[in-house]
Amino acid sequence: MIVINQVKTELVLDNNYQKRITEADLIDNKEILYKKTARILGVHISEIEDIKIMKHSIDARKKPQLFQVYTLGVVLCDTKKEAAIVRRNKNSTVTLDEQKSYVFPAVYNKKCMDRPVVIGMGPAGLLCGYMLAKHGYRPILLERGYDVDTRTKDVEAFWNGAKLNLESNVQFGEGGAGTFSDGKLNTLVKDKMGRNREVLRIFVECGAPEQILYESKPHIGTDVLKTVVINIRKFILQNGGTVCFGSKVTGFIVKDKRLQGVIVNNADTIYTTQAVLAIGHSARDTFAYLNQIHISMEAKAFAIGLRVEHPQQLINENMYGDRYGNMLPAASYKLTAQTSTGRGVYSFCMCPGGYVVNASSESGKLAINGMSYFDRDSSHANSAIIVQVTPQDYMDSSPLAGVEFQRDLEKKAYQLGKGAVPVQYYGDFLKNCSFEEEKGSVKRELPCIKGRYTFANLRGLLPEECEKAFIEAMEQFDRKIHGYAAENVLLSGIESRTSSAVRIHRGEDLQSPSMIGLYPCGEGAGYAGGITSAAMDGILVAERVALNLLL
Repeated sequence: MIVINQVKTELVLDNNYQKRITEADLIDNKEILYKKTARILGVHISEIEDIKIMKHSIDARKKPQLFQVYTLGVVLCDTKKEAAIVRRNKNSTVTLDEQKSYVFPAVYNKKCMDRPVVIGMGPAGLLCGYMLAKHGYRPILLERGYDVDTRTKDVEAFWNGAKLNLESNVQFGEGGAGTFSDGKLNTLVKDKMGRNREVLRIFVECGAPEQILYESKPHIGTDVLKTVVINIRKFILQNGGTVCFGSKVTGFIVKDKRLQGVIVNNADTIYTTQAVLAIGHSARDTFAYLNQIHISMEAKAFAIGLRVEHPQQLINENMYGDRYGNMLPAASYKLTAQTSTGRGVYSFCMCPGGYVVNASSESGKLAINGMSYFDRDSSHANSAIIVQVTPQDYMDSSPLAGVEFQRDLEKKAYQLGKGAVPVQYYGDFLKNCSFEEEKGSVKRELPCIKGRYTFANLRGLLPEECEKAFIEAMEQFDRKIHGYAAENVLLSGIESRTSSAVRIHRGEDLQSPSMIGLYPCGEGAGYAGGITSAAMDGILVAERVALNLLL
């Protein structure tokens, strides 16, 4: 197959088009792409057997003129001519396809009776379990929370004022924290082995739209992601796996530093020599237990900040221009800034057409996150604007110092909002006053939040240096997106779960140096950041577990 990069076509839409179009609707018809491809390759259209869209994006750098940009995979009727056509073509964007298809490296041995245990059913645990089940290893998946349907009911009840369920919330349960997010599937992780493409392929197989295979910034939203999660679970069960909800691992059986079994809910024992630790970034009680039994780990850097809400229309017009601002899919952005404090600041988990959500998982603590549905049809865009923090910012040098740093911030946020999400307008934040304190204020936009919220003064919630960096960055971002730091922009806090505050050490064999047979995995262990990278790490660990079981 021939690959052509940077194939551009001008985007022209009818100004009378009343409905916002979808990303799938944007794709040019095949006739246009066939003509463009034939011209680039110097062949007749009749010589082209098929064209596959490998990547698609919108280029708005010359707005109001917009372009669609493709990477195309081209199959000729006579495939023997492909290499010669690439050699004679002087266009550097034309190459032969060198992508590798993903291959699981281990073949199941029926003599292998030891069933691996996967602890946690976030993206890392689910994809690890999927691969092990597919290749005959009959994994046992343990999830402290509940299935996605039960979990959704618990979360929505909490958002509507019910008491927080400590084992079934935005952080804990089938699908992990990513289940209540934007469902973004892009990653910067290099993919020489094809694991990224394999993750996307599995997601499509389990109910995601095919466009995630080629969109430059694929997403599926929380609603579609739930369907995908359920279908992955069904696949695991159909292929010999076992899934246990309400099953928190509370101990390990160890002999001579080798894993012999796991204890569930302080009562039941599952004997195994291979356990994948995919517990997510919020399993703080499990982190404490691991530290107590001297599993090698360390505090790591992460980032903290506030979530910022803008009218989605403002973002669309800044990204696409006035002409198409009402017509194209909800626009996203990515922003970075360097500040006088020396701390980097950047946008994180940007949710076009989304909601801020109360993502708490501990009593007396409050943390927030962003979430979108597949259609991204909320009136607001939101993003966390976060500031880097390092172990030098924590109170001590213990492995759990970052966790305690998070807890202190979340306790302050909880007290500030009296259990509700504290919200403030950016103009009031600069003036160090709350909305209620400002007499005679005109009515301003209200936030798009899942969960109770209240107006409060967020000044002082972030450490002083981080707060200074946040303000400097907001002013820089306003020069890139006009109106970004307007007075009526909404802030909420606190964003503290951007990534794990710990890293659980693992060696080249992916096992803990403190316990042979224990595999730290995914975002919670400090080896991923987001749905796709966590899922890729789950596949990587599954490969190693399978190989070790065959030894």
